[in-house]
Amino acid sequence: MESCKGGVTEMIKKLQKKLALSRQGAIDLIKGCAACMLQNISFMFPVGLLYMLVDDLLNGRTVADRAGLYAAGCVLCILLIFFTTWLQYNATYFATYKESGVRRISLAEKLRKIPLAFFGQKDLADLTSTIMADCTFLEQSFSHFIPELFGSIGSTLLISVSLFVYDWRMALAALWVAPVSFAIVALSSRVQEQLSRRQMNAKMDCADGIQECIETLRDLRACNAEKNYLRGLDKKIKAVERRAIISELGTAVFVVSATLVLKLGIATTALTGSALLIGGNLDVMTFFMFLLVVSRLYDPLQSALQNLAAVIATRTNISRMNEILDHHVQSGREMLSNHGCDIEFSHVGFAYNSGETVLKDVSFTAKQGEITALVGPSGGGKTTVSRLAARFWDIDRGTITVGGMDISRIDPEKLLSLYAIVFQDVTLFDNTIMENIRIGRKDATDEEVMAAARLANCDEFAHKLPDGYQSRIGENGCALSGGERQRISIARAFLKNAPIILLDEATASLDVENETLIQSALSRLIRNKTVLVIAHRMRTVAGADKIVVLDNGKVAEEGAPEKLMKKNGVYSHMAKLQTYSQSWALE
Repeated sequence: MESCKGGVTEMIKKLQKKLALSRQGAIDLIKGCAACMLQNISFMFPVGLLYMLVDDLLNGRTVADRAGLYAAGCVLCILLIFFTTWLQYNATYFATYKESGVRRISLAEKLRKIPLAFFGQKDLADLTSTIMADCTFLEQSFSHFIPELFGSIGSTLLISVSLFVYDWRMALAALWVAPVSFAIVALSSRVQEQLSRRQMNAKMDCADGIQECIETLRDLRACNAEKNYLRGLDKKIKAVERRAIISELGTAVFVVSATLVLKLGIATTALTGSALLIGGNLDVMTFFMFLLVVSRLYDPLQSALQNLAAVIATRTNISRMNEILDHHVQSGREMLSNHGCDIEFSHVGFAYNSGETVLKDVSFTAKQGEITALVGPSGGGKTTVSRLAARFWDIDRGTITVGGMDISRIDPEKLLSLYAIVFQDVTLFDNTIMENIRIGRKDATDEEVMAAARLANCDEFAHKLPDGYQSRIGENGCALSGGERQRISIARAFLKNAPIILLDEATASLDVENETLIQSALSRLIRNKTVLVIAHRMRTVAGADKIVVLDNGKVAEEGAPEKLMKKNGVYSHMAKLQTYSQSWALE
């Protein structure tokens, strides 16, 4: 009994891994296959009833005397087929719809925990396609292809055993085509997988092109490049069509060939039966019974060949889902053990998956109650340092601590409770201004949201809108200007009121007047907090307590602004260049 349970458990685990299923989904799939097998067997009962009727007619029995038996047999067949069909429908379709929902949620949940480095390798269209299109294809596969495939195989094996009991010669003549047909389709798996991958690549290329076209339409029109881009997009759309035709044709070659071989079974059964009948080695009723059975037996097998080809095609979709499900997640303790909120980088090295080294040996400390500014040439690693401080990525070597607590051992979501972050690229949602700010702290009251909005100087534009703070701002805040969008992002940071604040060019999109107002508000927000500021404009960080100059992935200089100006190093050079550029004017 224990070994049997162990075998079932192992089979469930293999199905989970092989088909990207949840445990319940794997169990439901097994039930669905069993239900399909029972349904196929139930379709053989009318064949048996017809066999009995012909036997009575050939042997001169009065059919009228057994009318009640045949009537009861017909009713029983109808009820049996109805019950097994109902069972099959519930075990496949209903269970599949639940599993596709579970799979989408589990993929989204896994994406929430995967390091952000993963998203640098994927684009939005690819991930959206995996969650929506691949799961839809999985839904179709589990409701139509896999259960019917294994149901057909299982029922055929059971029927085959009974046929061999009747007459092994006729059974062999009828069934030899089945393994040959399945072998033809199975051996084509490598070709079908390659065709499926190429078709998927063409789809993703097209989806990327469409999304890019929509997102950059303003720039395309401004540069009179719209027609040229659309011509390229048209080629991508036609490539999808061409790949779909090639893929269907490639699959059809093998499936049709296998089906033709399968149909030869009828001929070999008839020829073998005729030869045995003429030789007196087979009676008429057995011959008739085999002809009846094979006429019904090959229909589910023909469907099974098509289903097998479809299952092979799903491997591409399953591998895309498994790429997400098998990806390692960032984990750690749920308890914070920091003493204070000093951020310390100690000999930190980091490289993206592309192999490009961004940070080589970075060491500095951002103390609580002070403003630490990160400056330096573009590509020096400033933004990467801020992302690593919040554990958006895991470092390759060295350590990063917050209040003496190694952040690599803390759950990322728990760690982020210590941080309020204002990104250079603001992300807003198609909702009201009020709800966009409330993302900073979901349990905040309206009064607290309004207070944070006033600190971020949002009143100025909010009251100009028809519904004030209840105005919807469109997808990613398209109804607002860049400066207005950034002020909403700053209001979120005010609302969260976390002990560590990361500002990545927080005032880059503001005019001089609003920048002064925001900086004044920020000075109230950052009191007794750890502040890490990324800036390109030197006047933005002139009031910082400490400046860390990053150049070529290393700390080139660090210290107070006045001290660095006297050194005539990188910082001093950048400050002088910006002073010079501000004096530039049109001639």
